[in-house]
Amino acid sequence: MIVRIPRVIGRAAIAAAAVLATGAACVGLSAPAQAATYVNGFDVSHYQGTINWASQYSKGARFAYMKATEGTSYRDPNFNTNYTNSYKAGFIRGAYHFARPNVSSGATQAAYFASHGGGWSADGKTLPPALDIEYNPYSGGTCYGLSHSSMVSWIKSFSNYIHTKYDKYPMIYTTYDWWKTCTGNSSAFAATNPFWIAIYRSTPPTSIPAGTATWTMWQNADSGTFPGDQDKFNGSMTRLKALATNHD
Repeated sequence: MIVRIPRVIGRAAIAAAAVLATGAACVGLSAPAQAATYVNGFDVSHYQGTINWASQYSKGARFAYMKATEGTSYRDPNFNTNYTNSYKAGFIRGAYHFARPNVSSGATQAAYFASHGGGWSADGKTLPPALDIEYNPYSGGTCYGLSHSSMVSWIKSFSNYIHTKYDKYPMIYTTYDWWKTCTGNSSAFAATNPFWIAIYRSTPPTSIPAGTATWTMWQNADSGTFPGDQDKFNGSMTRLKALATNHD
């Protein structure tokens, strides 16, 4: 999702997780049914530089996520430009926040995110605000020093803040390996939050958070036709527009 030095660590872990996922069965999980149709998209940050959004739309991309914030002190310098220009080019677009659970509470980071690009409106053009929670690229350990229960509580704090403010639960971006390692494969969000699963391979995710019916978005590569990471929405354009229109 983020083309920056800290994310390199995350990419290595994603690749390792992909090998594990394809080499062994996941106990207790069944493969989600594949949708007949996928919608192509991508996600970026300022590391992609200036993006010709009209050109990417002409190549077939229909949605995009872009980094807005990290922690409680960082704002992506290209966010406003990307957010505005993607809208003008016809994209359904959304903002994401890179979580740092050992810096401040989930609600505190959600408030910062909401104030700096992470808003939502039922206009059919705005994707749910997304929480990017993954391998810790900084000091403090893979799980940011939190226990399973504390991590679940942190995510709940973030999620509940966004839902209370916008009547829309945030998308959760993660890998199955991180989710299993750092939340104990929690099912606490299965009935509320859509999941955006990162696994770099040619076949859709089969390992997803416990209790979740299926994945909503899939980050399948870190480069390709479009700038940044390559993504697929699990459904048709009609369903994608519904995600950007309907309150929870």
